[in-house]
Amino acid sequence: MPKISKILLLAVSVVLVVTVFLGVNSNPVSAASEPQDGAYRQINVYSEVLRHIQTDYVEEPNINAVTNGALRGLLESLDADSSYLTPDDYKAFKEDKGGKAQVGINVSKRFGYATVVSVVPGSPADKANLTDGDIIEAIGPQDTRDISLAMIQLLLEGQPGSELTVSVVRPRKAAPDKIVMTRVSTPPPPVAETMYENSSILYLKPGVLDHDHVQQIEAKLKAMPKAGNKKILLDLRDVAAGDMPEATRLANFFLKDGTIAMLEGQKVAKQTFTAEASKAINPTAPVVVLVNRGTAGPAELVAAALLDNKRADLVGEKTFGEGAQQKTFELPDGAALILSIAKYESPSGKKLQDDGVTPGVLVASNTEEAVAEEDTATPSEKQQQTPLQKPAVTVDEQLTKALDLLKSKAA
Repeated sequence: MPKISKILLLAVSVVLVVTVFLGVNSNPVSAASEPQDGAYRQINVYSEVLRHIQTDYVEEPNINAVTNGALRGLLESLDADSSYLTPDDYKAFKEDKGGKAQVGINVSKRFGYATVVSVVPGSPADKANLTDGDIIEAIGPQDTRDISLAMIQLLLEGQPGSELTVSVVRPRKAAPDKIVMTRVSTPPPPVAETMYENSSILYLKPGVLDHDHVQQIEAKLKAMPKAGNKKILLDLRDVAAGDMPEATRLANFFLKDGTIAMLEGQKVAKQTFTAEASKAINPTAPVVVLVNRGTAGPAELVAAALLDNKRADLVGEKTFGEGAQQKTFELPDGAALILSIAKYESPSGKKLQDDGVTPGVLVASNTEEAVAEEDTATPSEKQQQTPLQKPAVTVDEQLTKALDLLKSKAA
């Protein structure tokens, strides 16, 4: 292919993505808004950059790799959930039926790399000492900088018993740790339930906020009078999976009125999700919610709703920051865009994706405290330290603080 044709190919690809993104397929170019005009002016810049890459780079570049990299970077510059899928990637994405074995981690993208959002307790990832915030530099031989989030999630799945090798960047270590885990098919555990203070405090810990687990919480809340429960401690730490509609339903259990959340995008009309009195189960019992850096998505919606409605105290750490609605756009060449088209907002108007949820009572996790303590070591001491391990502690400071708060509340 002649060089000028290669340049035109990449330029056309960029124009195509910009066109889809701006929605100009339904509007004449002459009627483009000022932001659209700015985008089209940038195409001249793209073309000039491509010309220099093609004519002045140290060697003839792989034009397909350059194209894919440019388009992937364009999408990921928007947010962690937006992705560009090559035709081969999109074919694999469509063929994936889910339900495969995993290692027990929820991931997003931060700083260009795959980042652990939360770890499922008792999973292979938990046993390998992976924790919130760990950066996965590579999956097998593939650098996660060069893979879209959608494909990263596919690579983490596999057949039961198959091995997954990841390179993990840990605090204070120059070289990443290579970790090998075996994928397992393990259904999410049921909602954990514990009684405190002579059964007056009901502690509930879901692992995921899907229909089944929200149903379990509903049943336990309805059984409170019979069990003698007066107060509720909802533990949403490391809860990152689930469904936004189910999260809305869960928040409604504790609210008889008020706004639960909002959803809005450039072309998505604003939706306001309001609590219905008929769906409330216990709108008056004192509530405390535990959150941490692994609290994401649906769990953040619940936490924000209860916080902004002054229905619950939040204890723990600032949450991860997830909460966008995606849509897939197929492209003529068989590729696709996964684009965030709307973001969820808390009742006070904060976007979950951008701001996360900050608890009123900040308490660091035990792991975070252990990291801070290790950071005080001298350089010579650090060289002698073993790789970071989850601390063998018996005191959960966040849980202790939450229980103390509940004990001080009148039922």
